[in-house]
Amino acid sequence: MALPSSALAQAYQCKVPDQIELPRPVQPDGPSLRTAVGGYVLAVSWSPEFCRGKRGDDPENYQCNGSIGRFGFVLHGLWPEAPRGKAPQWCALSPRPSIDDLRQNLCMTPVPWLLEHEWAKHGSCMAATPQAYFKASRIVWQSLRLPDADRLSRQQVLTAGDLRRAFVAANPAFPKGSVGIVASNGGWLRELHLCYGKTFLPRACDKRGYGPKDTVPLKIWRGL
Repeated sequence: MALPSSALAQAYQCKVPDQIELPRPVQPDGPSLRTAVGGYVLAVSWSPEFCRGKRGDDPENYQCNGSIGRFGFVLHGLWPEAPRGKAPQWCALSPRPSIDDLRQNLCMTPVPWLLEHEWAKHGSCMAATPQAYFKASRIVWQSLRLPDADRLSRQQVLTAGDLRRAFVAANPAFPKGSVGIVASNGGWLRELHLCYGKTFLPRACDKRGYGPKDTVPLKIWRGL
């Protein structure tokens, strides 16, 4: 079943498989923390970097094995942040997302178990149901225009600031300070962390969330 183009977001191409199995129930990797929500982070993964190595050969890994399409930027998740201190997490493990929920969001986050993980760890602390959480995630995700990372990767000298400026040029409502970057130890782009206030207006990331300074060299793995 091909999805409407608006739902494909940053997928190069995507076709939802005819059958999807419900993943095993997620297991918390930390304590339940029910703290107030003071803002949000939208974590956006650069798929070619994530799929380097063995992940690309996993027959169960839709994001990397090419069986449902090829992906550039994909949504890791929408994370509530606390006004200060540790972020809320693992507020509930149920209700679980349905197969229909997975199908509807697979071209946004092409990993069924990750969809459930993001709902249970993060979404359950900001929404009453998986459907409400995924709807909020889709609204924020589909409001973005993400930069051409393939083109940027071919730039002779690329810095973290260049990527931030490209993002802001495509999304003028964002101040440059709201575009966090996560890179590997080798300087390869892994994720964008976009920082929002409680009303989902972009705001400056804190120092840790901002990541490498603008002058730091950055590399982007194309993997194509």
